[in-house]
Amino acid sequence: MTYIALAHPTSVPCSPRGALSESVLHALTSDARTALGEVVEEALVRCGDILRDDDIQLALFLLYASAYGSLPGLDAGREWDPDLIRARQRLEGEFERVLRAAVAPPELPEPTEDAVARALFALVADDTGPSLSRYLARKATLEQAREFFIHRSIYTLREADPHSWAIPRLTGRPKAALVEIQADEYGGGRPERVHAEIFAKAVRGAGLDDTYGAYIDDVPAITLASHNMMSMFGLNRRLIGAIVGHLAAFEMTSSIPNKLYGDGLRRLGFGEDVTDYFDEHVEADAVHEQIAARDLAGALADERPDLLADIMFGAAACLTIDGAVGEHILTAWRRGTSSLREGAAQ
Repeated sequence: MTYIALAHPTSVPCSPRGALSESVLHALTSDARTALGEVVEEALVRCGDILRDDDIQLALFLLYASAYGSLPGLDAGREWDPDLIRARQRLEGEFERVLRAAVAPPELPEPTEDAVARALFALVADDTGPSLSRYLARKATLEQAREFFIHRSIYTLREADPHSWAIPRLTGRPKAALVEIQADEYGGGRPERVHAEIFAKAVRGAGLDDTYGAYIDDVPAITLASHNMMSMFGLNRRLIGAIVGHLAAFEMTSSIPNKLYGDGLRRLGFGEDVTDYFDEHVEADAVHEQIAARDLAGALADERPDLLADIMFGAAACLTIDGAVGEHILTAWRRGTSSLREGAAQ
């Protein structure tokens, strides 16, 4: 099929990166009904690595966006459009298959609270992924720090939302544990302390645009893939174990890196308006990691042993894909180039 540019309304949230994302964007921003089946299949045939395929990852990001309600110009009435849902499911199937092939399956512990918690802490301790936080603490330039904020804006301006979809799908102790974590993420009743809002303040303090989606065009596919993975795990009930495992690993790898990020930003001359977000997470996530490992993931495995493999997979996937994002950024910085897409505006 020939890639033909389609006419769009002026209020589209981003630029397409190929025939598939072009078609999805058109379907979500116009009254036209677009048959996506053939375009999806052609995109999958062309794809060499779905984790780094700009067209597919942007298409998935847009197909998930209505669930967050946070991008301008998308028709809310198309959220449950059957053709769009079919396209999303087809892409998700291949995305999940590749993820499971790319993530080394961890050894499964006994499905008990203590054994699962110990296995998760061991998995995180054994992670040998690149340390973006150490680089930012010691070496990053002001321009690189701003690039870091741009990458992080894709998820962190909507921090916690992908994991919150798990709340109605849990019961008992796991549900209570997740609600406890998320209540902190959403500010404990104080709007100004919602973590996404504190991050937005940091983005503004760094001289950047805190509008959600302002930098979609600037980030590479692997950054979108990290967010898409969370969306896929959170939105699909069959992957409840994976989103719980993902959150556990996410919280368990947060406290020390955030201290280093804060130190690096202070080194570069930023004030409390920028460092507050990172300082907040040093203490909060030291508590969250214990709740997530034991009362959430461990208790869920104890309650539902059939979910054990997916809990461990979700944790390993978090480490693997976030490591790939960090590797992409550090590789670019070490060779003196930008980690953003070519032509990105800062």
